[in-house]
Amino acid sequence: MATESSRNRVIYAALAGNLLIAITKFIAAGITGSSVMLSEGIHSLVDTGNELLLLYGLKRSRLPPDRFHPLGYGRELYFWSFIVALLVFSIGAGVSFYEGVSHLLKPTPLESVTAAYVVLAISFVFEAASWIVAMREFRASKGKAGYLEAARASKDPSVFSVLFEDSAALLGLCVAFVGITAAHQLDMPRLDGLASIGVGLILSVTAMFLARESKELLIGEPALAAVQESLLKIANDDPSILHANGAITSHLSPSQIFVALSAEFCDGLTTDQIECTVNRLEAKIREQHPDIGMLFIKPQSRAMWESRQQRVPPPASRVTT
Repeated sequence: MATESSRNRVIYAALAGNLLIAITKFIAAGITGSSVMLSEGIHSLVDTGNELLLLYGLKRSRLPPDRFHPLGYGRELYFWSFIVALLVFSIGAGVSFYEGVSHLLKPTPLESVTAAYVVLAISFVFEAASWIVAMREFRASKGKAGYLEAARASKDPSVFSVLFEDSAALLGLCVAFVGITAAHQLDMPRLDGLASIGVGLILSVTAMFLARESKELLIGEPALAAVQESLLKIANDDPSILHANGAITSHLSPSQIFVALSAEFCDGLTTDQIECTVNRLEAKIREQHPDIGMLFIKPQSRAMWESRQQRVPPPASRVTT
């Protein structure tokens, strides 16, 4: 899992790159009159705002629990990540579609195409640099899982959001290059508008993926299977525990996990002995898993746990949209 410093490094790298790119793209759009270049400029400007929102979400997520938010503010990061996805779709993709359709209906010849090529090359370098930083952090945290699988399992949208935004930006630059080149060489200005629509499609797919993943995190995703197995093993290894039934877990932030552990205690324990057992388990669990912020241990028979779990529908029967 990415550390706080690595998350900030990824976001700051993307923020600086997108701001510089947005300025150069808008200048090029004004010089050339290119629809796709204007769409790309708006795309980079939206990405700049997105990085600011992610930084704000990270800052808010670190606030300690209080009387009105006893579980803390960790999910603020997930909320702002969802807002980022909405902005990518509504502003980034929406404006790209609008510009593309407008230039299809009223095509205008491109001017100073050389300036557009220079800006595309500079933008590609900046975007690639930001993408490399995000990819390194994502690769370091994903383990042996595939990239898409790791993104879906990740509890840290601050890294995979930047990675997918940068990936979409690089694809958009390629589409812009093809569109501008084709429009200029074939003397068909409508191809520039068609490229803008292509950028809008890329942003739409990216936004839908980010929105879906952020929504799942915002609702509450469980801890990774390895963490849950470790919790049960720690409990089962305690001499006062007859059987660790299971654990209900939920990520409140990338580095803050809520845990409710059900365990059947050995018969004959006094209240003081049960309390000592709970304290001992809490110390061992937090020693091995410092990300666990809220931990509740409930004495419960195995039969009662299994009875209640049977009433919980399997994931396949739930709405996943």
